[in-house]
Amino acid sequence: MNINTNYLPTKRSALWLVASAAFTSAVFAQQNPMQIDVTGARESTTSILTPTKILQGNELQDKLSSTLGGTIGNELGVSQTGYAAGASRPVMRGLEGARVQILQNGLAVGDLSAMSPDHAVASAIANARQIEILRGAAALLYGTGSSGGIVNVVNDRILSNLPDKPTGALRTGYESVSNGRAASGVVEASYGSIALHVDTSINNNQHYRFPGNSALNGKTDWSVAGLSGVNRTGKLRNSFDNSNDLGVGASIVHTSGYTGVSVERLNREYGIPTVEGGKLQLGQSRYDFKHETRDPFSGISKIKLSAAQHQYIHHEFNKNYVRAATFKNNANEVRLEIGHQPIMGWKGTFGTQLIAQDTNAKEVSGDYAILPQTKTNTNALFLIEEKRWGSLQANLGLRYDIAKLNPTSTVYTTTGKDLSADAEAVTKPTTSNKSFNLLSYSAGGLWNFAQGYASGLSYTVMQRAPSASDLFAYGVHESTATFVIGNSNLNKETSHNLELNLQKTTGFINGKLNIYANRFNNYIYNYYLGSTFTGGEDSFAATQSRQTSAIIKGIEGELTHNWGNTGAGARLFADASQGAFYAGGNLPLQPAPRIGLQLAHQKNGWLANMSYIYSLQQNRLATFEVGPTPSYNLLDAGLSYTEKINSTRWTAFAQMKNILNESIRYATTPMAVRLYAPQPGRSLMVGVRANF
Repeated sequence: MNINTNYLPTKRSALWLVASAAFTSAVFAQQNPMQIDVTGARESTTSILTPTKILQGNELQDKLSSTLGGTIGNELGVSQTGYAAGASRPVMRGLEGARVQILQNGLAVGDLSAMSPDHAVASAIANARQIEILRGAAALLYGTGSSGGIVNVVNDRILSNLPDKPTGALRTGYESVSNGRAASGVVEASYGSIALHVDTSINNNQHYRFPGNSALNGKTDWSVAGLSGVNRTGKLRNSFDNSNDLGVGASIVHTSGYTGVSVERLNREYGIPTVEGGKLQLGQSRYDFKHETRDPFSGISKIKLSAAQHQYIHHEFNKNYVRAATFKNNANEVRLEIGHQPIMGWKGTFGTQLIAQDTNAKEVSGDYAILPQTKTNTNALFLIEEKRWGSLQANLGLRYDIAKLNPTSTVYTTTGKDLSADAEAVTKPTTSNKSFNLLSYSAGGLWNFAQGYASGLSYTVMQRAPSASDLFAYGVHESTATFVIGNSNLNKETSHNLELNLQKTTGFINGKLNIYANRFNNYIYNYYLGSTFTGGEDSFAATQSRQTSAIIKGIEGELTHNWGNTGAGARLFADASQGAFYAGGNLPLQPAPRIGLQLAHQKNGWLANMSYIYSLQQNRLATFEVGPTPSYNLLDAGLSYTEKINSTRWTAFAQMKNILNESIRYATTPMAVRLYAPQPGRSLMVGVRANF
């Protein structure tokens, strides 16, 4: 499957007041059983393992983007990075990278997107059945250090039930801003006791149009090492994005469970919109195995065994589209989950998880670059329990990991290259073996103090080991326009999260309010040294991994209103967080506070929706960041019509994005892109969906 390479203060205070006042007012709503749930799937509070948000159905289709970050970036407490159209990862409550774990069908996605924001998530979401967002104790099932949360993309390639008849879905669309064309499809059927699944997708976008100037405020010299360039209008260079994906799965289904396998191949090529420019090509082959037995014997409700193998590679190309570096990650993961029946009223899941991965990055020229080959092995045990006492519900979570990182021996060198004195003086990493013992745990309670009303309190401690890149990186990273320097003296990072929430789940008006504080010991971040590395014609900013104590505090909430039989609904939401170092100064790459409104109306096959988001200016920047990041107004609208013809439901849809043609830059995007690459301008997307 080859990719066609031719495509190439006062406002802030007001927001907090609105969030606090509006969302607590939800407790005065009245109950009515007739509801239109504007936000898609009804969110449940019956179990700590229930996702805090499930995106599916029409809601998922309306929000679907070519990237995972773009699809869920406007959910409560979730923002996104913005590396043009190709790479956008979720940022959850001010946390990104390794602190937000991405899963596919409950297993790690297996890419290197957590390593750097220019690396795309290697999970095709065009045929996703649902996308789940999990936080707190539930996150302990899947990995350590997911202090921001977990995003699970569910595509059901390995079916657990037999389809009664062949079913499927098709989608095709065109987007004006990038001359983009997309198509996807999925078919499921059964033959005897065998369930079959096939899905595929293709997406081709050319350089997109943007409003105003590419350089922020038209400025091209920021007096920041490695960050200066030119100003452009019209189409954004290196903002193209092309991808294709094919997945096949088969399973044997019986009355007490299922056993199945699947295989996937993903290819993607997209531009890197820095001043220097370039592109990135990635490919991943993924193989999955799943087995589940329900009620195998007394006291055990299920035994589930999952395994996956990932073979990931991507190439980074410089501004002349000459290959500069190659990144590889081969990983194997095995998970065993055992669910047990209540013991003294406690019901839960326990199990083990084993992960082995081999990661490296090399310059094509043969010189050492970015990362020596590093073998990382993680072995874990986990336990999640919950119990009810009438109107009270309690949960406990425990996870213990042993992480070992074994890099190959190497001599770091910049021979023949010009690294400025400040960066040269920084201690180079040493490639010695590292081992970390990680203990994470959680305790929480929920009080259902009235019918449909509940209040909860939770405390979660998570520890994570520094990544191979945090520890051992040393070299030019073309796509982020940086010279990356690791720190082999880093210790494990520990987060202490305390959260209070209030929620209402029945009636015309539903709502939730979350207040949290997340304190970090040894918070790991990239610090701009204020010096440069010069290689050939280009200069790159030098950065180093550092750690210190930090805290993130935030508030978020939403109201959803349903007008009974009228088929209409609305959602009002707001979120704000603030991250700071204990020693003084702000955390880098923090999202700006925002407030949003969504409206929807459905009648006789017609569905109309509108969303508006106002994001405040972000002026709470780290000392080495340039800003402020401007405020923006994002207005989108959509209209669709559905008609059933024979056994097929046909839907024609049109969506207008960024109707106000605003210049949008996310504060969560690194400076190399944020200063020079705004998000797409006004766009019309039209298309057709069919479900049979």
